[in-house]
Amino acid sequence: MDQHAARLRDPAERLRPPRVGVVDLGSNSVRLVVFEGLSRNPLTIFNEKAVLGLGRGLQSTGRLNDAAIGPALTVLARYAAVARAMGAEPVEIIATAATRDAENGPDFIAEITSRLPDTPVRILSGVEEGAMSADGVLLGFPGADGILGDMGGGSLELVDLDRGRMGDAASLPLGAIRLADRAGGDPVRARAIVEGDLARVPWLRRGEGRDLYLVGGAWRALARMHVAQTGYPLHIVHHYVLRREEARDLAGVVAKADRRLLEKMPGAPLKRLGDMPFAAVVLRRLLRATGASRVVFSANGLREGWYARLLPRTVREEDPLLAAGRELAARYGRDTELAPALCRWTDALFETETPLEANLRQACCLVADIGSHDHPDYRAEHAFYRVLRQPGVGVDHHQRAFLALVVATRYDADAAAPFLPTARLLLDAAAARRAETLGVALRLAFTLSGGTPALLAGTALRRVGGELRLRLVEGSGVFAGESVQRRLDAVAAALGLGAMVEVAGG
Repeated sequence: MDQHAARLRDPAERLRPPRVGVVDLGSNSVRLVVFEGLSRNPLTIFNEKAVLGLGRGLQSTGRLNDAAIGPALTVLARYAAVARAMGAEPVEIIATAATRDAENGPDFIAEITSRLPDTPVRILSGVEEGAMSADGVLLGFPGADGILGDMGGGSLELVDLDRGRMGDAASLPLGAIRLADRAGGDPVRARAIVEGDLARVPWLRRGEGRDLYLVGGAWRALARMHVAQTGYPLHIVHHYVLRREEARDLAGVVAKADRRLLEKMPGAPLKRLGDMPFAAVVLRRLLRATGASRVVFSANGLREGWYARLLPRTVREEDPLLAAGRELAARYGRDTELAPALCRWTDALFETETPLEANLRQACCLVADIGSHDHPDYRAEHAFYRVLRQPGVGVDHHQRAFLALVVATRYDADAAAPFLPTARLLLDAAAARRAETLGVALRLAFTLSGGTPALLAGTALRRVGGELRLRLVEGSGVFAGESVQRRLDAVAAALGLGAMVEVAGG
């Protein structure tokens, strides 16, 4: 049995992408994340959290919570064992505000090192924590422009982001747990504390009219509450956006709510109810201090920043949307050469597109074949959800919806299919029409070519006056059957043109 298991194990070990693991030792929780691969879009294959409250009481005692130290050591030993068993290398523990500020922090770190000698522990300064969090945010928002706020249990890290570059940074003792301790559990007292601390960071005013990027579990919980209360069609917090007044109103309601009222609010996180009013107070004061026009929520932060630093610069600088498309195509498609051929083939249909629209069309061509291995009766639905809910960190909600509507249309989804409104609600009318036009064009391309670049090369589309003309090369393996004519008519109708087939000699 052992020899058989070993023989099966070796090929899998050779083919499996590398894995890396990071343990985030925070003031409120301890979390292990294992990533698979070293690509532009982190792929999390394991994520476990233990809420221990290691930093609870730190403000008054100056020490880590004694009741949490034993459980923390047990959890850390488990996480190190899990990461090693999964083949993660490297595995590292990164410690933040509570550990760096506590009187007994060095003793706690020494005990971890004694018990886990093969697992390095890094204590981040406030500035290092902010910089690492910014690296994570920039992995998901490469051109981020505004103020980053990363709120943990013990501290609030602030970073000025200037079109994808990190500027000034500050660390304040405004984590949800520490703020509650400093305010004696009173959100009203917390307001003055937050205002005083933020006043020591004058460069926050540079956020006027820009975005405020929010990182941290308590703020993600606020976003989930807003999603639940408004019926937003996509339950993904990453890239969720609120206008300034929406964020201000949400924070105002939560900051004033007592525990019983919070429990009744849709989407309220039961394990974080005590933190929510303080997270809301910080958000409302931060909106005032920065003058930000929008709030953008990021699921990327410290752990993704740690991961980002393992990537080669060439990988980090890839376009995240196209990288996500290539990854999906490699995993689920049939031919890596197909996407460039589809892009060239559809050029004539979108002559006036902007560079951003051209980029999005290229991504659509990459994912156009990802349902090829699914059951034929469910290809449209499976491909739709696979794209809409993909893990690509640099794909915003509009892009997800556009790509999903394109692939569903390419797989001939019924216009009344119950899953399609999720995408249509996230797109304006012009974008939805454009997505459906590209979708029917790709459906024609696959009908002609069978998903092969060689057969597609025997065809071409062009506009001539008020007509859309399909050129077929005689003897190339393609012909204008009934299904081709019907699908050509659909493309032409979407463009407001007539349709015509031309046959050219081989």
